[in-house]
Amino acid sequence: MSEVNGPPRVGAGPSRPPRPAGRAAAALTARPQLTLLAALVLTVLAALAGSGVADRLGSGGWEDPDAQSTYATRALEREFPGSQPNLLLLVGSGGASVDDPAVAAEAARLAESLAGEEGVVGVGSYWQSKAPALRAEDGHEALIAARLTGDEKTRSGTLDRIASAYRGTHGPVEVRIGGMVAVQNEMQTIIQEDLTRAELIALPITLVLLVMVFGSAVAALLPLAIGVVAILGTNAILSGLAAFTDVSVFAINLTTALGLGLAVDYALFIVRRFREELAGGADPSTAIATTLRTAGRTVLFSALTVAVSLAAMLVFPQYFLRSFAYAGMAVVLLAAAAALILLPAALALLGHRVNSWDLRGLLRKRRGPSGKAAPGGAAGTGWARTATLVMRRAPFFALGTTAVLVLLGLPFLGVEFGTADDRQLPSSAESHVVQQHIRDGFPGSPGGGLQVLAEGKATEAQYTAYQERVAGLPEVARVDGPLVQGDTAYFTVQPEGEAVGEAAQRLVADLRATEAPFDTKVTGTAAVLVDSRHAIAEQLPWAAAFIVTVTLFLVFLLTGSVLIPLQAVLLNALSLTAMFGAVVWVFQDGHLSGLLGFTSPGSIETTLPVLMFCVAFGLSMDYGVFLLSRIKEEYDHTGDHERAIRLGLQRTGGLITAAAVILAVVMVAIGTSRVTNTKMLGLGIALAVLMDAMVVRSLLVPAIMRLTGRATWWAPAPLRRFHRRFGLSEGEPAPAAGADLRRDTVGARG
Repeated sequence: MSEVNGPPRVGAGPSRPPRPAGRAAAALTARPQLTLLAALVLTVLAALAGSGVADRLGSGGWEDPDAQSTYATRALEREFPGSQPNLLLLVGSGGASVDDPAVAAEAARLAESLAGEEGVVGVGSYWQSKAPALRAEDGHEALIAARLTGDEKTRSGTLDRIASAYRGTHGPVEVRIGGMVAVQNEMQTIIQEDLTRAELIALPITLVLLVMVFGSAVAALLPLAIGVVAILGTNAILSGLAAFTDVSVFAINLTTALGLGLAVDYALFIVRRFREELAGGADPSTAIATTLRTAGRTVLFSALTVAVSLAAMLVFPQYFLRSFAYAGMAVVLLAAAAALILLPAALALLGHRVNSWDLRGLLRKRRGPSGKAAPGGAAGTGWARTATLVMRRAPFFALGTTAVLVLLGLPFLGVEFGTADDRQLPSSAESHVVQQHIRDGFPGSPGGGLQVLAEGKATEAQYTAYQERVAGLPEVARVDGPLVQGDTAYFTVQPEGEAVGEAAQRLVADLRATEAPFDTKVTGTAAVLVDSRHAIAEQLPWAAAFIVTVTLFLVFLLTGSVLIPLQAVLLNALSLTAMFGAVVWVFQDGHLSGLLGFTSPGSIETTLPVLMFCVAFGLSMDYGVFLLSRIKEEYDHTGDHERAIRLGLQRTGGLITAAAVILAVVMVAIGTSRVTNTKMLGLGIALAVLMDAMVVRSLLVPAIMRLTGRATWWAPAPLRRFHRRFGLSEGEPAPAAGADLRRDTVGARG
C-alpha cells in the first residue's frame, strides 16, 4: 500500500544535479553583450516585419466555415449578389417624403453611380423596387443596398475608395453609410486607435508600479523591455500568418495585454530571485545559475501551462478563436524565452547595478541596500499572518470563499448568446447609427431575415407548394420569393420578433426539417448563430479535455502529487465564476452601460466565453504555478506541511499580487476600448486575475491545502517513481538543518 509522500531526508537532497541550468547560466554570462546584440537585431527586424499588422488582419471570423449557413451564404453571393447586401446607404430626405420627385431623382442618380463602381454588384433601392422593407415607416428615410465583392481586405479597400463620394449632402438628400462592410471597417479603425491609447495608458502606469515593487528604476525597466520584445515578435508572427490564413484583428489586443502582463510576471520572479541571491552573498554568475534553476524552471513551467490553455482554441473552426491561439501562444512563449535568455544576459551585465537608481530611498530607510528588509522589518509578515489565520480557520475560509464565488457566478445561468453586430461600436459611430435607424424605423428588420437556398431542378408548382409549407410554420411573418436562376433559387423568410431571438433560432431548425423536392440550406443571422453555437458545443468537450489533461500532467510533474493537480484545476475554474457572472450582469443585462460607455445588445457573442475562459484559466494557472512551486520547495526542505504553506504564501503572495495588479492595469487599459467585445475581454479578465490572486491564491488555496493535510502530497508508488525520474521542480538540493533554519529566518524578514 502506498503511503503519504514524505519529504526528502534533511541534507540528502535530490540526486539529479541541475546541470542544464548551470550550463545555460554559463553560456549566458560568458558573452552577454553578444546575446543582447543579437536580440536587438532580431527585435528591430520583427518590428519592421510586424509594422502595420492590423491592416492585414480581418475583423470577422465568428462563423463556422464548414457550416450549412456558410455554404448557403457563399452560394447566394455567387448566384444572387443582391440577396446578400453588405453595404447600405441610408438616404434621408429631411422634411420631405422619400417619394418626392427631387428626392427620388437624386437617389436614382446615386444608385446608378454606385452600380458603376468597380467591385460593386447587386445594387438595388427603394426607388427601384418600391419594397416596403426599404422605406422607413415615417417616410423620411429609405435605403440603397449593394454588395461589395472580394475578401475582407478587398471589400475594405473598395469602401475606402468610394465612401467619400457618397457620404454627406447631395442636393435634397443626406447620405450615411452602413452595412456589415462599414461596420467591420469602422471596427478595425477604432481597434487600432484604441490599442494605441491603451498602450499609452498602460506603459507609464506599469513602470510606476514596477518602481514601487522593485525600488530600482533599472530593475523596473527590465520587464518592460521583455514585454516589448514579446509584443514586437508576436506582431511579426501574426503578420506572417496573415499571408497564409485568416487572422482576427482582435488578437492584437491580446498580444499587447499578455506581452506586457506575462513579461512583468516572469521578470518579477526572476529579478526578485536574482536580487535575493545577491543579497545572500552570491556572485552574479552563481546568482544567475541559482535563479535559472529555481525561478527559471517555474517560469518555463508557467509558460507551458498558459500556452496549453490558449492552444485549446485551435480545436474550434472559427478563425476568431484560432487567431487568439496563434497570438497567445506566440506571445507567451516569446515572453518566456526573453525572460530566460535575454534577462539573464542583462543581469550578468548589470550585476549589483540591478539595484541602481533607487527611487524609493525616502520610503525605505529601514531597508538595506539590497532591497531586502533590514532585521526587524515587517516585509512579508503580513502574508505569513494571513496564511496562519486562514489555516487556523480553514473550514470557514474554504466554505465562505467558495460560497461567495458561486454566488457571484449565478448571473451566468441567464446568459443569452448572440452574434457580433454594429452594437459593438460606440453609439456615435456612423455604421451603428445607420443600423440603429433601420432597427427602430424600418418594418420587418431589413437584412435580418433568413434565406433558404434551393438547389436542384424544380417546377413552379413545386416552388409554390414549398413556399406554402414554409408560410405555415410557426414564427413565420412573411415568405418572399422564389427568385430563380437556372437550377438554383432562394426564398427569403422573415421571422416574427428579433432577427436572432429564440423564435428565429427555432425557425432555423424548422426550416431545415421541412421537406422539399430539392436540396435546401438555410442561412441568415439566426442560422449563423445556430451553427456557431453547434460548432462550439461540439468542440468544447475536446478543448476542455485537452486543457484539463495536460494541466493535470504538468502540475503533477511540478509537484509529484495526485491531489494538487486536481485542486489546481478545480480552484482555477472556480476563480472564473465572478468574471462570467459580471459579464452577463454588465454586458448582457446592461448594468453600468452608461458609466462604461457601451450599448448592450442583450446577448453575449457566442465565442467570447470560450476565449475568456481559455485566457483567464491560463493566467490563473500562471499564478498557481508560482505559489505551488514555492510551497513545494519549502515542503521538500522541511517536511512541515503547514510551515511550507505559510512560507510559500509569505514569499510569493506579494509578488503574485503585484503581478496581478499590473496585469489588471494592462487589461483595464485594453478595456477602455470603444468596441464592446474588447471592453468585455479586458475588464472581464482583469476581474478574473484580481479575484484569483487576492481571493483564491490568498484564501482558498491555503485553506484547502490545510484541510487536506499531508495527504496533499500523496501519490501511488508507480507515480512517485515516475516523478523522481521525469518530474521538474523549483527546489534546490536540500541544505543542512542549520541552513534550513537560517533560510527560514531570512525568509521571514522578506
